[in-house]
Amino acid sequence: MDKLIAEYADKLPKRILDDMKDYLAKKGGSINQAKLKKILDNTLEEYKNAKIQAGESVGVISAESIGEPGTQMTLNTFHFAGVAEMNVTLGLPRIIEVLDGRKGLQTPAMEIYLKTPYSKGKDIKEFALAIKETKLNHIALEFSISLIDSEIEVKLDKEKMKNLSLTNSNVASSITKQLKGFSVKDNKDSIILKSRSKEESLNDVYKAKEKIKDIHIKGIKEIHQVLPLKRNDEYLIMTAGSNLSEVLQLEGVDAHRTTTNNIFEIQEVLGIEAAREAIIKEVFKVIENQGFNVDIRHIMLVADTMCVSGSIKGITRYGVVSEKASALARASFETPIKHIINAALIGEVDQLNSVVENVMLNQAIPTGTGVPDLITKPKE
Repeated sequence: MDKLIAEYADKLPKRILDDMKDYLAKKGGSINQAKLKKILDNTLEEYKNAKIQAGESVGVISAESIGEPGTQMTLNTFHFAGVAEMNVTLGLPRIIEVLDGRKGLQTPAMEIYLKTPYSKGKDIKEFALAIKETKLNHIALEFSISLIDSEIEVKLDKEKMKNLSLTNSNVASSITKQLKGFSVKDNKDSIILKSRSKEESLNDVYKAKEKIKDIHIKGIKEIHQVLPLKRNDEYLIMTAGSNLSEVLQLEGVDAHRTTTNNIFEIQEVLGIEAAREAIIKEVFKVIENQGFNVDIRHIMLVADTMCVSGSIKGITRYGVVSEKASALARASFETPIKHIINAALIGEVDQLNSVVENVMLNQAIPTGTGVPDLITKPKE
């Protein structure tokens, strides 16, 4: 069997042959040579038919294949368990967010997969609460200022602190590390902060009071909400907010499957290939969710265009359009005068290799029948 499959190694992609081997192994691995040859020949024919013709306008086809269903998409957001903070952007806004290469997401979110025993549900609530970012104002009942002594008193919620396994000394040390110029005193039910400066104005004390509300006490920064849930036979944690690099370092997290919807974080932590895969999955997930059928190769082409430079560039005039080799192609998109002047200043030469610049000059475009040049020798 392996010998016959090896004969097709230069005719079919390795992935197809590997999938075929795996499928046959699952079915018992025994198949006669004639049958296998017929399967390989049929696969080869299907593969040849699936290949694109030279000179095909793949970009235009991809644009209309994604754009047409895009016009019918609903502008909705879908949320989990009715929790306002757990909203996840879906539909057309999410596709625009990914393809524009936007860094500030409307609803960053993560799916944290866990190792045993957490994946079986043991202590999952405590693990989820340990991940969630806790700020001082989450565990404080009241912030008050003493005008006479220029002191700030923070009354603590003992019940919440107990649930988060926090003590007064934990809170006091976090404040000391992150707030300069104040001495911190533990007062059993509250924490008292007194300015070390003799001439601290009331305005400065008030500013300090507002500042300490956001002091990080526990958990992972940017993870605002956590929701443990069961999917199939295992438990995982959905989050509102994303911090991939820190979550992957946690004991008990399955780093191979944990993911975020922030493609820039994926690029930073796992590299450009992982980011490309994330773009494909995120766009495909939205299209599938809306009930449309778009060939994944169209999305792959867009993802390749966004990632070909080694970092993510959105499909915008500041992204991939700004990097086009042709000055006329750059000028055709939104800001023509700027590009033409810049090209003239440095004496840029346009080779007219693409579609747009040839359309502008009323020439045959280099796609389809415009790809080959016909050269004849006229009779003398």
